Amino acid sequence: MTPLFQAEQAVLGAVLLEPSQLGRLSDWLRPEHFYRPAHAALYAAMLDLRAEAHPATTAPPDAPVPLTWVNDTLARASTHTRGITASFMHSLVSACPRPAHAPIYGRMVLEGAIQRSVTEHAVRLHQAARTDAERGMGVAETLRHAQVLADVLDDLGRRWGSESRAARPATPPTAPAAPARVDERVLADEESILGTLSAYPQQLGDVVGWLRPEDFTDPGHGQIYRALGALHHRGEPVDQLTVLWECQRRGALADGTLEADRVRHLCGTAAGGSAGYFGAHILDASLLRTAAASAQHIRGLAGNEALAPGQLISQARTALAPLDQARQRWAAADAGPGTAPAQTETPTAPPPARAAAARARSSTPQSGNVVPHTPAATAPAPSPSAKPETARAR
Repeated sequence: MTPLFQAEQAVLGAVLLEPSQLGRLSDWLRPEHFYRPAHAALYAAMLDLRAEAHPATTAPPDAPVPLTWVNDTLARASTHTRGITASFMHSLVSACPRPAHAPIYGRMVLEGAIQRSVTEHAVRLHQAARTDAERGMGVAETLRHAQVLADVLDDLGRRWGSESRAARPATPPTAPAAPARVDERVLADEESILGTLSAYPQQLGDVVGWLRPEDFTDPGHGQIYRALGALHHRGEPVDQLTVLWECQRRGALADGTLEADRVRHLCGTAAGGSAGYFGAHILDASLLRTAAASAQHIRGLAGNEALAPGQLISQARTALAPLDQARQRWAAADAGPGTAPAQTETPTAPPPARAAAARARSSTPQSGNVVPHTPAATAPAPSPSAKPETARAR
């Protein structure tokens, strides 16, 4: 007999011996929290009889328990579940050490229900993510199961009395890794978006608000996209050479993630089409990978019996945080460009101030060179607030 099984027996036996204990349980312990169907049926019958103002539930705590309380509970529960007999009821009473400890026994039952429920919904989320990835039919089912899991965690948190917020776990969940078998369609979309953005960098403004380098399954593709985003952010030109140089500056060539020829090839293949279209497919695949990784992490947490229910709920919420962030980015992409932050078109040349600073850093006067002299008649008169030319050069 497991401790959880005995706890279910004990809490039912406590209510049979002292029906007033039901008032200390009914607000947070539900029939579905019991593992055995017979126990759930008995507790549901007790709650129904209490709602109907059964004399045993309205009598003073020190009053003797009428025999009708046991008989009516047995009769009500037997209509839903077979196998409940008088001897079964006697075994429940015998399994209760002390009726006054009913709330403690009830919390044991709730703790077991929390572990089972979190495990069950994490498995469903993982299965939905894998099914959506295999079928390639979108992410709607995965998002639905993710929302159900989040709602279950909120409900269990309220019943257990834990705060409705995520907590930092003892071991932070690692970022979802690319699956062992990568869908060729996803890789094709990644190559297409890199070629499109290299040829038409003005489309970067359509995707940088919601597509991240970590959304790419191929680490090299993510590094190239990171380089494209950096050039876009700084307002610098985008072509094969600038992207290759940016990848080198970020160490992607030195650590073996990329090769120069590969960067040139991916940036030189203009796929055409819409970067937003390819990016949406990439984000879908990333969201499904994130959902599967979060579900596996939560499943592992629920299997740790040493983890207290409050810690399980809090850390499960934390494990869902990356998926919630991916969902928000997915919603922004699905809403269209109109909801994205205002983007500016990539300029064909760097801003004048940056260009002047770059020339000042790279130009070195040569001895013997004659500096052209501008006649005073044609030279523009300096304004009172203008700084000397030497100050700008410095």
